Amino acid sequence: MRSLSIASTGMLAQQTNVDVISNNIANMSTTAFKRQRAEFQDLLYQQVSRAGAASGNDSKLPTGIQIGAGVKTGGIYRIAEQGALAKTDNPYDLAIQGKGFFQITMPSGETGYTRDGSFQLSDQGELVTADGFPVQPGITVPQGALAVTVSKTGEVQVTLSGTPTPQTIGQLQLATFVNEAGLEALGGNNFLETAASGQATVASAGEPGFGMLTQGFVEQSNVNPVSEITALITAQRAYEMNSRVVKTADEMLATTSQLR
Repeated sequence: MRSLSIASTGMLAQQTNVDVISNNIANMSTTAFKRQRAEFQDLLYQQVSRAGAASGNDSKLPTGIQIGAGVKTGGIYRIAEQGALAKTDNPYDLAIQGKGFFQITMPSGETGYTRDGSFQLSDQGELVTADGFPVQPGITVPQGALAVTVSKTGEVQVTLSGTPTPQTIGQLQLATFVNEAGLEALGGNNFLETAASGQATVASAGEPGFGMLTQGFVEQSNVNPVSEITALITAQRAYEMNSRVVKTADEMLATTSQLR
C-alpha cells in the first residue's frame, strides 16, 4: 500500500519541523538569533491517467488521476525580522537597527559576519567578539582612554586624559547581502558568505539600505514563544495524524491477510 510510505514521509517531515522549532525555542535568549522556518514540498506523482487524455467517443479526461508520493523538506529559511534591543550600559556593546552585519576575522582568515554586537577589548585593546575574533576594520582603543563613544553611523571616538576633544580612531562598517537566508551558519552567532547569499555589499551604517548602530545595547532573539508553541502543537498533531494513517494501513493489510 502506498499509504505506508506516504505517511512515513509525513512523519519524517514533521520530525524535521519539530527539530527546527526546538532549535528556535532553545535560542530564545541567544543574542541576535534569527528564528527559522521549515518549508515543505510535495513529492513526485504517479500518473495513473493523464489529464486531457482521450477517454473514448472523442472526449478527454478533465482531470486525470495523479497519486502523490508524500512530502519532503524543501528548505529551512532564516527569518531576518528585527529583534528587540536590550540595554546593557556596556560601551562596547553595539546593536544594529535595520539591515546589516558586523564583519569579523575568523581564525581561518576568512571574513565572517554576525549581528551579535556584544563586543569586548582584547589584551591589546582591540575590539573583538565574545570568542576573541577581531572586528573589521580593526579598532584599537588606546590604553588609558577615559571614554569610548560610537555614533549611529559607526564612527568610533575616544576621550584621552588631558585632551578634552574626542579623537576618532576608526569607522565601523556593515555588510548586507541580496539573500541573507543563503548565508552559512557556523554557530557562535557567526555566518559565512556563500554563492546563494551573493557577495557582501559594505558601507557605513546609516547609508541607504543599511541599519544604524546603537551603543550600549544588544539585539535580542526574534523568537516569539507563543508562535513557536503554537507551531509545535500543530506539528505534533500532524505527526499524530500521519502515525494514525500508518496504523490504519497496517490494520487494512492485516484484514486482507486474514481473507480466505
